[in-house]
Amino acid sequence: MMTDVSKRKKMPTALKLAVDYGPLLLFFVANKFGDIFVATAVFMAATAIAMAVSWVMTRHIPAMLILTGVIVAIFGGLTLWLRDDNFIKIKPTLIYGMFASILGFGLVTKRPTLKLVLGEALPTLTDAGWTKLTRNWALFFVALMGANEVARQILTTDQWVNFKVWGVTAVTMVFALAQTPLLARHGVKMD
Repeated sequence: MMTDVSKRKKMPTALKLAVDYGPLLLFFVANKFGDIFVATAVFMAATAIAMAVSWVMTRHIPAMLILTGVIVAIFGGLTLWLRDDNFIKIKPTLIYGMFASILGFGLVTKRPTLKLVLGEALPTLTDAGWTKLTRNWALFFVALMGANEVARQILTTDQWVNFKVWGVTAVTMVFALAQTPLLARHGVKMD
């Protein structure tokens, strides 16, 4: 039986931020005071806890969190088992690639996939707006894929962790804010 999205319980904002960004922040801290293998184990545990908290609070785990959790478990497990940090470093490339592919497939099939994820948050966005927003995010994820591949090849592990935690997070926030004019042009009122 499908759950009506509008009836789903919402998490308090601070808890939602903790679920979304807590595992990544803990990954950074664990790497700073330990090493990439300690950080990977902490990241795996924190991601599992974030999924559990989401379920307990809302009786729902977002699809992106499930996808991330599965990939973190697989590539984190390989990192720890084989003692090879390349597995955890390639994880973002795969996630960005999957996101770009899913969004790109939605564009090709004329069904902007981003609308399924964010439709409730942006109910007044026009279909043309959804198409353009989906295209922009798909291209952004392709760019992040390339950036991660370059970074994992040329940076030390500690530098890569800083790039992943601080660089990618900052660039993503700036990119999201840069979409504001598009949203305003296509039906979203900016209050």
